[in-house]
Amino acid sequence: MKGYRKVLIAVNGSKEVLKQGLKLACDEKCWITVVKVLPPNEGDLDLTGVKNIGDLLSSCGRSEISAMKTIADEEGLLIKTRLEEGDAFRKIVEAAEEERCDVIVMGTKKRSWTRKIFGDNTVEKVIRLAPCPVLVVAA
Repeated sequence: MKGYRKVLIAVNGSKEVLKQGLKLACDEKCWITVVKVLPPNEGDLDLTGVKNIGDLLSSCGRSEISAMKTIADEEGLLIKTRLEEGDAFRKIVEAAEEERCDVIVMGTKKRSWTRKIFGDNTVEKVIRLAPCPVLVVAA
């Protein structure tokens, strides 16, 4: 996989995706950007007792980013992190375009038959819209 200079690792909660992406980037001596996409905040959840769902989601995302930085530090690598909110596939593609990445690394989980039929697969959408190759890691 020669020629890659910038890698975007799209994390979905699986540490395996991050580890595989870091390994690739380390082998290739690439710049590394890690993106975590939070679901969009749609509506008011006052009825459930949550006053500010945006702050709650952001704090969870920030703790995941902190954990990712710890893993990268253990590997002796520096990473740039991005915490985005919105549709995952759109935000991943936007990040890859803005960072001018040469490859996107992302994970996939085993899908049930209902998801295979009804779709909404982020990986497929990223592959279709990405400005660069996409490496899919089984998570």
